[in-house]
Amino acid sequence: MTITDGVISHSLDVPGARLHYEVRGQGPLLFVIGSPMAAAEFGPLARAMAADRTVVTYDPRGFAGSPVADPDGPSNPDLRADDVVAILDALGEATTDVFGSSGGAVTGLAMVTRHPGRVRTLVAHEPPLLELLPDAEAQRRATDDIVATFRTEGLHAAWLKFMVNAGFDVAAFDAESEGPAASQGEPVDPGQALAEGARFFLHDLVPTTRYVPDVEALRASPTRVVIGLGAESGHLLTQRTSVAVADRLGVPTTEFPGDHAGFMGPTDAFAARLREVFA
Repeated sequence: MTITDGVISHSLDVPGARLHYEVRGQGPLLFVIGSPMAAAEFGPLARAMAADRTVVTYDPRGFAGSPVADPDGPSNPDLRADDVVAILDALGEATTDVFGSSGGAVTGLAMVTRHPGRVRTLVAHEPPLLELLPDAEAQRRATDDIVATFRTEGLHAAWLKFMVNAGFDVAAFDAESEGPAASQGEPVDPGQALAEGARFFLHDLVPTTRYVPDVEALRASPTRVVIGLGAESGHLLTQRTSVAVADRLGVPTTEFPGDHAGFMGPTDAFAARLREVFA
């Protein structure tokens, strides 16, 4: 355990991995999770929410500070859900609220069904559940093509094709960029970027996008499930998936500031909206 600027960093051994997680703030417990986004990407939101919450962020297995025993080992929403619950157990807590974005939203949905009663409220922000779309078969082909592109053309080409398919404006994704962190202007070690890219494209992408939530279990769960959707996400593939899962659950989507990465800024507005939803 280390403490830096009020953030307590921990490591937790789980089967096949060592998880890095961070705890800050005081108040009701809130997990803020992503995939493949790690704790660092959620730092500004975690700091904002820590004013009145105990906020836990973590690095999913195989990313940032959470090494895996086997880089080619499995990764899927169920396994990630078990990892998050292992952290919850390590903290000695029975329940938590969860904000999950993108693949982290899928992790959150898996938590609700695999670990009944452990999540009080889940805000699943833009889960990329492509199997719920009318054109799921075409989306499978597109995903397979992205994976094949990583194998044959490399990391940058795969990220570019991924972002185009997802509906992002790729103008800022320059020829030197090696992933979303780089496109945000953050320094990225080339070796780490390649290793994490392989983890994402070869092991995370397909299980996450082809995950099919147990809708009946979600509807019967005591957990309150909120499907978040960015106010500026109308052009994105995750707008369609968010509406699709909300329709199946019989709930409306809940608007948040920004787009798919709205949690990265403006942080204060996003945190304020999140507090409203959890209230």
